[in-house]
Amino acid sequence: MKKKLGFALGAGGSRGVAHVGFLQAMEEEGIKPDFITGCSMGSVIGAAYASGLSIEEMKKAVFKLRLLDLIAPSGKRGGLFDTRKIRKLLERYIGDIEFKDLKMPFRCIAVDMISQSVIEFSEGKVLDGVIASSSIPAIFKPTERDGMRLVDGGILDRVPYKYAKAMGADVVVAVDVLGKRDCSEKMPTTLGVLLEMIDIMDNARTAIRKEKDEGVFDLWLEPELGNMSQYSFKHFRFACDKGYELGKAQAKKIKKLLS
Repeated sequence: MKKKLGFALGAGGSRGVAHVGFLQAMEEEGIKPDFITGCSMGSVIGAAYASGLSIEEMKKAVFKLRLLDLIAPSGKRGGLFDTRKIRKLLERYIGDIEFKDLKMPFRCIAVDMISQSVIEFSEGKVLDGVIASSSIPAIFKPTERDGMRLVDGGILDRVPYKYAKAMGADVVVAVDVLGKRDCSEKMPTTLGVLLEMIDIMDNARTAIRKEKDEGVFDLWLEPELGNMSQYSFKHFRFACDKGYELGKAQAKKIKKLLS
């Protein structure tokens, strides 16, 4: 019986564009996942792929993306910006569809601040889950729903490999675009120091989780993105190329896992 493959696409802001290149390489190598899970930017790319959007369409959309396409001042408590522009943009490419209407089984995760736990989205409106999964705390206003206050899933679980396994994947490939990001060589701004500190804490937590969950995922991949900031809008093509290189380099190993 053919082994079922799951891709877990991790959080990572603009570094998450590497997922597009990775998926392109997989398609060229004839490797197609049976399940896909995503967190934050990984949820955006995962949902687009599961909806049937082509790689070329994704690249075209991403490469022309500008910061002003995403931000809309909130004017309310909870975040500097609300998510109406993001929803409108994603609806243009993915559509206002439900999880059951996707061409491939897909799930994404967010974090509920009230219960301080990870919330999985697998039914209802796809964009509801994706928006919640990618709402960076304080930057974007949290999604309030059913007594929950939902923010970016990467806060607690940046690479949702456990959910790909739970969906029925025999082989789980986890793609962590944040990896162990290099700190800036020059002294960063005050905000930059804070962001790098958060990255260091996140990397330490993820390393512990990886060691603990060894055996849940079969392959852990990290594109070589150096010190590219996840908040940058300048290096989308670079990230995509690095994801593509990663996919090509690991295709033989993935095929072996499936054989």
